[in-house]
Amino acid sequence: MDVTALMDNWQLNPDGDVIHTASSDVYPVIVEGRPAMLKVTRVDEETCGHDLMMWLDGDGAARVYRRDGDALLMERLDAEPSLVDMVRSDDDGATRILVQAAQAVHRNRPAPWPELPTLRRWFQALEVAATGGGALAEAWAVAGSLLDDPRDVRPLHGDLHHGNVLWSPERGWVVIDPKGLTGDSGYDHANLLCNPSLEVALRPGRLERQVVVVAQAGGPPPERLLAWVQAYTGLSAAWSMQDGHAGHAARTLELSRLAAGLLSARQN
Repeated sequence: MDVTALMDNWQLNPDGDVIHTASSDVYPVIVEGRPAMLKVTRVDEETCGHDLMMWLDGDGAARVYRRDGDALLMERLDAEPSLVDMVRSDDDGATRILVQAAQAVHRNRPAPWPELPTLRRWFQALEVAATGGGALAEAWAVAGSLLDDPRDVRPLHGDLHHGNVLWSPERGWVVIDPKGLTGDSGYDHANLLCNPSLEVALRPGRLERQVVVVAQAGGPPPERLLAWVQAYTGLSAAWSMQDGHAGHAARTLELSRLAAGLLSARQN
């Protein structure tokens, strides 16, 4: 995509350095006197996130001003306050805000839903990796049972964490940068419990406490959520292995084993 031509056509003025990620380029801009962000994806799957943002239409999400294929122009939100920073002083409070953000995305809305990939499709990576046995195989077994018995199926954010929920002075906490998929809402809640970093997620007693916080805030019950955490971390580890990050995969599987242990203790 010719970004220069697009910015000229949409009358966008640059307003800061370009942010490069593994899948997208994000340009801070000014449009009609308003600060905005132009996100241009470089991966086909990322356009599903654009589709979800269009469907949410600013309800619990950043407002979208324009969209053209891989390019999405949306409102620029405040970097402060930050949920990542809040974890240091009020981890429970940050988790409750994330659950509220998930509920806003999962809110019942008029049909039709956007056409998005399914959770089962995403979990193919774990299914393949599970042939090696061990914690990956255990995570796949749990994931398979969850996928065969989905509950509260709906469009999901797909990457709900502390950095993807930002503050709007007018509307409160709203989401940005979804992946966009459909499936059991427990997946989004499991994702948030594995953040803002593995170091935080693996702190002694943290996961055990946060599953209760999520349940009390209106999320899935602890046992169901722990199963999703075990499944999600297995999938995350499989992706890390695909990308050649064996060390990160091993650390992620520590969290998967922790979730499995807590789940077993609750069931027994």
